[in-house]
Amino acid sequence: MSAQSFFATQIYQAPLLRSGGAGFARDVLKESRQIRDYDRAGQRWSKKGYPGGYTSYGSMDQLHRFSSGFDDLRKAIDRHVERYARALAWDLDRIELVMTDCWLNIMPKACAHSFHLHPQSAISGTYYAFVPKGAPGLRIEDPRLSCLMAAPPMRADVEEAMQRHVTLPARTGDLILFESWLRHEVPANPVKTERVSISFNYHWQ
Repeated sequence: MSAQSFFATQIYQAPLLRSGGAGFARDVLKESRQIRDYDRAGQRWSKKGYPGGYTSYGSMDQLHRFSSGFDDLRKAIDRHVERYARALAWDLDRIELVMTDCWLNIMPKACAHSFHLHPQSAISGTYYAFVPKGAPGLRIEDPRLSCLMAAPPMRADVEEAMQRHVTLPARTGDLILFESWLRHEVPANPVKTERVSISFNYHWQ
């Protein structure tokens, strides 16, 4: 009997917009920096919860309700989320997927975001407003590792689909979507220029 593959983990990655993406990303980047300067509570929270960087996660985590610019971002993401959900074979005739959370992350040199997942959500993702050359991508983890399996090490030449960790490249203007149970991290930024991204969650109703 030959080996078969089941329970594939599907990741969605695409440019947010087919045209005008660079200008849109510049607008999001400009507003992101304005929000950081305005959000004193988030600056204080980040000193403990996001060392070295800034996130609005602890202060302004529904930016799509705060800003018309971020609501435009939400509308663009909605279309991708619907495509991704259909690729996952979800029955969208009976549910509606709604953005529940949306927050800003600014990562200067040496700032990192350790492995985590997004509880109480269905789809999570990231939009990259600006990724400087040399900045890290999104590192995802084989969900079976959390089951404490005793598998031996894998060969160095194993194909990407079978690796225990895979890094998805981050590109300005791109969007990445994944199911919220998938553990992921952003390794430390090795370059001086800030890496700016918008993270979000969707739930169904």
